[in-house]
Amino acid sequence: MKHTLLISAAIALALGLSACSEPETPAEPAAQRPSDVDMDAAPAVEEADDVNPLLVDSGLPYGMPAFDRIEDEHFAPAIEQGMEEHSAEIEAIAMNPEVATFENTIVAMEQAGQTLGNVLRVFSNLAGANTNDNLQAVQREMAPRLSAHSDAINLNAALFARIESLYLQREELDLDAESLRLLEDYHTQFVRAGAQLSDEDKDVLREINTELAQLGTEFSQKVLAEVNDSAVVFDSRDDLAGLSDGRIQAAAQAAADRDLDEGQFVITLLNTSGQPPLSSMENRDARERVHMASLNRGSRGGEFDTTETGSRIVELRARRAQLLGYDTHADYILERQTAGTVQTIVDLHNQVGPIAVANARQEGAALQELINELEAEPFELASWDWAFYTEKLREQLFDVDDAEVRAYFELESVLKNGVFYSAEKLFGVTFVERPELPVYHPDVRVWEAFEEDGTPLGLMLTDLYARSNKRGGAWMNSYRIHSGLLGGHPVTGNHLNITKPPEGEPTLMTWDEVTTLFHEFGHVIHGLFSDVHYPSFAATAVPRDFVEFPSQVYEMWASWPEVLQNYARHYETGESIPEELLERVMEAAQFNEGFRTTEYLAASVIDMELHRLGPDEVPAADEIMEFEARVLAESGMDFAPVPPRYRIPYFSHSMGGYSAGYYSYFWSEVLDADAVLWIRENGGLDRETGQHFRDTILSQGGSRPAMELYEDFAGRQPGFEPLLERRGLVVED
Repeated sequence: MKHTLLISAAIALALGLSACSEPETPAEPAAQRPSDVDMDAAPAVEEADDVNPLLVDSGLPYGMPAFDRIEDEHFAPAIEQGMEEHSAEIEAIAMNPEVATFENTIVAMEQAGQTLGNVLRVFSNLAGANTNDNLQAVQREMAPRLSAHSDAINLNAALFARIESLYLQREELDLDAESLRLLEDYHTQFVRAGAQLSDEDKDVLREINTELAQLGTEFSQKVLAEVNDSAVVFDSRDDLAGLSDGRIQAAAQAAADRDLDEGQFVITLLNTSGQPPLSSMENRDARERVHMASLNRGSRGGEFDTTETGSRIVELRARRAQLLGYDTHADYILERQTAGTVQTIVDLHNQVGPIAVANARQEGAALQELINELEAEPFELASWDWAFYTEKLREQLFDVDDAEVRAYFELESVLKNGVFYSAEKLFGVTFVERPELPVYHPDVRVWEAFEEDGTPLGLMLTDLYARSNKRGGAWMNSYRIHSGLLGGHPVTGNHLNITKPPEGEPTLMTWDEVTTLFHEFGHVIHGLFSDVHYPSFAATAVPRDFVEFPSQVYEMWASWPEVLQNYARHYETGESIPEELLERVMEAAQFNEGFRTTEYLAASVIDMELHRLGPDEVPAADEIMEFEARVLAESGMDFAPVPPRYRIPYFSHSMGGYSAGYYSYFWSEVLDADAVLWIRENGGLDRETGQHFRDTILSQGGSRPAMELYEDFAGRQPGFEPLLERRGLVVED
């Protein structure tokens, strides 16, 4: 991703295209206390009331944003000024009378747009994590303007002429490997952005990009509004039988927050088809209400219906791809991914899909037997029953009770004694909380990271609880990045959507939430350890189907015995999780993998098939759901009790930054499963293993081809079998 095109990535984000009793903590060694010198910060100065804090140095460590001074009204003028500065910098490069050189063209472009990039990173992160009507209005206002700004750079004929002249003589420029890769990447990205189109086609492309920017904002804002509007109201506590007292209190508070009557309860939704409460709710009718409210989002007509928006997005992408010389949008996307071709992913779906569905059907048959055994009046297994009876079967087979297990996964212990503990064991890195630093919401915490020798490394903000104004899912982001060219230190964010317990109660996590916290931390260290010269390659600027690999590898430490025994402590007694219970938890880890793989692959197939269409083949708004059903049937993924993890009307990945790329998680897991085998065979949880992973993968960013990095790490090409074995996806004749 080019630094100039890094702006395009920031634009995409800005527009929404995107758990005891804690052991006594020893005193901090001096080298690990909050740094006495604020890295990268200018001396704090008194600011006039009219100074925009987004446009001056914050005076905070590592250039961290001054969240206590940033107001909604600061963003629009800051973005405008950033665009003006960037445009002037690009114009100076394009019209430079001197002969193009690597320094005065490519390096100059890497140095350009810093104000805009910094502002957009802050804006996009707040718009995703803590949005409001004002920020959403800025998104809508700036969408077409940012798109036009990006096009003005990518379609600048004079600028591209300088890039192409350097590209054509690249072998004679005596560039180091990273610089040569940067030059070649710039040329490729500009060509893919339309630099070689005729003036007439460039005008068409600008119109398409502008409309796509507007539609992307519209889709993301409708999805967030709909997930809040679709929350299910219950009039009786009996409807929520099976939920913990804490969850019921949270449902009562959610009703109070919506000014509903006392005695009413609200079950809020996450932006996935399945909803966590379904695993505990005993009332079948109540389960059905919650589940159907989730599945029908965005396709019921009204102000939040996204089918027309989604249809138009897919059509415009297809038209743009053909304008740029590709058969489909999927071909356009896959060209720059490690998978390489659409057919590779189609083959992946065809190979793994039947295995996943066959396993899911076996699991469904076992659930049906349980229903027949337990219910006085048996019924046919439906999708809203799956999670509930899966938990009952899990308890029966492995004697693992969810509430019993959650008691050992208290958030503070998982974070400090699990995530941070594993980081110190692997990399020598330690984390110290900085509660005095300003944050954008009371739930956010700031942690300063230190190298083994006490050298300050950067910051991590944790924002782990769900809110109605926060997008669904879990993610990592960057507020600041480090590069050799521009200096600086990384400032990262780590986001989850854990249900916040009532005041004064501990946050007890599910196993999935624990592994998700480790996963997102894997992204964080990818950002913290980045050590490349050019900002275009910094942090997680790697192919989309490789970026999940390091974070998925990091999930392994959640279940690593030494780590797990260190953090899995009962929140009341402080006792470590019993070995016998731990064994049962690990035995149950592969349970329900047919379901998990099927719901994921069903969504992946839908995403890919949508983006393999030509512009005239894209289904209209009233045909979207029929198209989805047909794709699932034709691919053999239409197993009714297991709906896709995301359906098209709320498939934010597909309509946002992971278009024709939702397969990436599974693709990355192929690398992950193979890498975990290598780690187990080569030392496991120790400094040498961690340093090797850091040196060969985490520090390299996008400075080299992704598969070269993997081969440097493992010394081999990855195999496919470790993933199937890990997931237990075996079908017996």
